[in-house]
Amino acid sequence: MQRIGLFGGSFDPVHLGHLLVAQAAREELELERLFFIPAAQSPFKPDSKPTSSEERLRLLRLALAGKTWCDIDEQELQRGGVSYTVNTLRDYHQRFPEAKIFYLIGGDHVQKLPAWRDAEELARLAEFVVVPRPGQVEIPFPQPFHGLALKGFPLGVSSSQIRARVKAGEPIDHLVPATVAEAIRGAGLYQMTNAK
Repeated sequence: MQRIGLFGGSFDPVHLGHLLVAQAAREELELERLFFIPAAQSPFKPDSKPTSSEERLRLLRLALAGKTWCDIDEQELQRGGVSYTVNTLRDYHQRFPEAKIFYLIGGDHVQKLPAWRDAEELARLAEFVVVPRPGQVEIPFPQPFHGLALKGFPLGVSSSQIRARVKAGEPIDHLVPATVAEAIRGAGLYQMTNAK
């Protein structure tokens, strides 16, 4: 049975924490493929305006260069509007009907899962995998959800911290791949006028 991981998020910008999560998921879940799925608009961040999809995709492509087991799925960007996980999982079940699908989520989302759109169907479509943050206590899955937590490589870094560092003129070279840092600098992303 094919084992596929799905990693959704804003990736605004992608950082080393995301890449460490991807590597841990690949190893611990024995994934054949992992899809990064950038959201058009998070339902949990209705007031945020993410950086353009073109820029976020460009940074993702730079970060994932050479990682042949990773793919970028643009379907949520192409659909536009608010991105609902259930629509994406339905698509994967049509495309990979025999696969076991793992969906990666941050530990802060576990208790909110019953509030996600079509939660009962979501729980049937995928096994949820919690990405722990350093020092975070493991939270049990609410019914009807089931899943597990990754063990490896928790890193206390977030995209919002990186945006804030860029805005403040602080270095980010140790937090993102070198190619991503250079692209952010070159495009002037996350500076005063467009930092969120």
